[in-house]
Amino acid sequence: MTTFSPEGRLIHTEQNKALCRSPAGLWEALRTGAILEARAFLCTQQHDLLVDFGFCQGIIPRQEGALGVADGSVRDIALPAPWLQERKPVCFVVQSIQQQPDGTITPVLSRRAAQQRCWQQYLSSLLPGQVISARVTHLEPFGAFVDIGCGVPSLIPIDCISVSRISHPSDRFYPGQDIHVIVTGVDPAGRVSLSHKELLGTWEENAALFSPGETVSATVRSVESYGIFVELTPNLAGLAEPKAGVRAGQQASVYIKSLIPEKMKVKLILIDAFDEAPRTKALRYFIESGRLDRWVYSPAGCSRRVESVFS
Repeated sequence: MTTFSPEGRLIHTEQNKALCRSPAGLWEALRTGAILEARAFLCTQQHDLLVDFGFCQGIIPRQEGALGVADGSVRDIALPAPWLQERKPVCFVVQSIQQQPDGTITPVLSRRAAQQRCWQQYLSSLLPGQVISARVTHLEPFGAFVDIGCGVPSLIPIDCISVSRISHPSDRFYPGQDIHVIVTGVDPAGRVSLSHKELLGTWEENAALFSPGETVSATVRSVESYGIFVELTPNLAGLAEPKAGVRAGQQASVYIKSLIPEKMKVKLILIDAFDEAPRTKALRYFIESGRLDRWVYSPAGCSRRVESVFS
């Protein structure tokens, strides 16, 4: 059974290395239709991608670069320079092998065909509430783009990344990061909608990591006239009293006064806030697989109900 993974996970597998190291291997891949990965190193003026096999160069024609390029439903894959400088892996199937007069070969490859198979055999059958793996590809102010299989992109809107509000997705993610996501919907047109915050734990699960009387490290997320919102975990924040000179984005030391489940509140005392080089902390997942019908963030007995329903 074919497993459809984000680009970059196949390239070091023994099967992939065996098929990509020789002409005989590529002929076998052509025969079987295997999905392979190799590193792209050049995007031509015609927007064809050249792929390095070591013993030869393959080509992914522009129209075979991604689903939707040929019919104009997505933009050309004019790849940015940093992407090519890093020689990141691309997935493909071998469509044909051209014999050159000097005895060398030029494999003609299709990333589109690999993505089409990924959609037909995997993505189209996903259900709302299903937890899958993904890889962060790039970040925009409005959300994080991720690869959910064979380079097929999807977006996590910024307000779906975590319960604790962030100013930019880079507060939580970085390109190349492997994460878990939850499916919120599948569009027949080929779009998969995602969320992320439901996997980072409920209020009670996060609050259980702390106790009143502790002093812990935290992150200042916003400064308001009535108080300072401080993040303890991506899905748990509390309020401290106003303090001069504090800015959003600073690291902080806070004293936990109380945890109040019935009001879904954390009361804090801000001891100190200081500047520190921005860094993305490792994510703690409470859910990494399976399927959810409903996720309730708020504690039992809380008058305010915060939940996500997947149907």
